[in-house]
Amino acid sequence: MMLLRIVADALYWRGASLLQGGRPRRALPHLALAARLSSKPNYVYAAAMAASAAGERDRAARYCERALHLDPGLEAADSLLFEMFLHGEDYFQVLQRIHGHLRPRTYIEIGVEAGKSLRLVLPGTVALGIDPEPAVAFPLPPNVRVFAETSDDFFARHDVRAELGGLPVDLALIDGMHHFEFALRDFMHLERLSTAQSTILVHDCFPHDRRTAQRERLWGFWSGDIWRLIVLLKKYRPDLSIHTIATPPTGLAVVRNLDPSSRFIADNLGRLCAEFMALDYSYLDKDRAAKLNLFPNDWEQIRPLLARQL
Repeated sequence: MMLLRIVADALYWRGASLLQGGRPRRALPHLALAARLSSKPNYVYAAAMAASAAGERDRAARYCERALHLDPGLEAADSLLFEMFLHGEDYFQVLQRIHGHLRPRTYIEIGVEAGKSLRLVLPGTVALGIDPEPAVAFPLPPNVRVFAETSDDFFARHDVRAELGGLPVDLALIDGMHHFEFALRDFMHLERLSTAQSTILVHDCFPHDRRTAQRERLWGFWSGDIWRLIVLLKKYRPDLSIHTIATPPTGLAVVRNLDPSSRFIADNLGRLCAEFMALDYSYLDKDRAAKLNLFPNDWEQIRPLLARQL
């Protein structure tokens, strides 16, 4: 055991020297072996830095997650995870741009919480917010109404088109309960109320790490398992246009080319839930960005995704 510690220390210091000298590819084998031989979080994090600098993003992410497992308070590993995948304007800024570009006639937001995103609605938009326990802390425009109920109850009890003045849903945001099956049902209901030109946004679909992607909230920061919805739609609804904008903190998917006549999800809901609930987070260990359709957080590239103004 003592010999292993000595070897791990020697490998770490050699790798750290190479990394500081700007040679991450030469450093990585040393630091990777040091991380295998030792459970020191800083050794594992050093391997993550070398992998990231060498362009091996998924490998770096795995090292970051291991380092955070060993030391949940290792902020440097948290920061590296964010920097490798997400960048640019935060989710609220991107959402505000989307509102301004599309200028939707109607908008539904599932998951109101304090109302920070709902207050971005423009004056000409008929907007509905749904949340079983809204805690609105911001003044909302007069064209916004909040329904204090679950989204399942809302869609079951209300004539949603009538609530929207007879119009379809032009823009919607799914940001409610951070459980995959809730988001799946929300998508199913919203698509049925949309048109082929509508847009559905899905927040929290690019998880930070395994800890914060659990179905139970173990940390203050939590995205749950919404990522499973993107994987499902890619597999079974290839007709949809899906792009996950790399906006902090957990991505924002833009889903277009909707088909309100589709019955696939409704007719297979139980089977789909069972299939994707069984999909482990380790599915994202390789090609995470590709599997979740990660897209650059650059407004000049995002704008064409929205096709045309509604």
